[in-house]
Amino acid sequence: MSARIGVITFPGTLDDGDAARAVRYADAEAVPLWHADEDLKGVDAVVVPGGFSYGDYLRAGVIARFAPVMSSVIEAAHKGMPVLGICNGFQILCEAGLLPGAMIRNAGLHFICRDQWLRVENNDTAWTTRYDKDAEILIPMKNIDGCFVAEQATLDELEGEGRVVFRYVGGNPNGSRNDIAGIRSENGRVVGLMPHPEHAIDALTGPSDDGLGMFYSAVDALVSA
Repeated sequence: MSARIGVITFPGTLDDGDAARAVRYADAEAVPLWHADEDLKGVDAVVVPGGFSYGDYLRAGVIARFAPVMSSVIEAAHKGMPVLGICNGFQILCEAGLLPGAMIRNAGLHFICRDQWLRVENNDTAWTTRYDKDAEILIPMKNIDGCFVAEQATLDELEGEGRVVFRYVGGNPNGSRNDIAGIRSENGRVVGLMPHPEHAIDALTGPSDDGLGMFYSAVDALVSA
């Protein structure tokens, strides 16, 4: 049987279809999950995709964090289920306490949409084993609240424990502290990043197929579990 990876849809989600497509490209079954339903349908992993959940009212991700499905995701993550948060999904995971820090308005206060080079800082997570450490990958990004911030003690902890997963290369596009583009949980099962790997799974439609490695990595982690 193939791995079953859930993809959540919130009101305002934009990229659930592309995330599901990326899951299928990795030879896994994409299972739709609805924000108002606590049932995770027996999935093996979860993708919290990008968009503007609940219109980003109050603060990006803060309302979605209280959606019924997230209570189940939080519980499953604490038990070791792999969870990937992309862009708005990263914001939601931070609001939910599954990842530290927070995202604020980009430096310069502009929406950014461009292809962005990233360096793989950690390839020992459930979502990055298919990459070589220090590999540089090209992934689209599109956000306005993508500036990662955290207290200095938290930043020191992330750096000291090797929990920075991706770092911006060739210039920091949004002012994120330490050029951080993505981080992981202590156990490496939960990963969040602002750029969009699901938009880089086919060189015909994206700038590269570099993002596909994240989804293959999750399938590898599930098969070997």
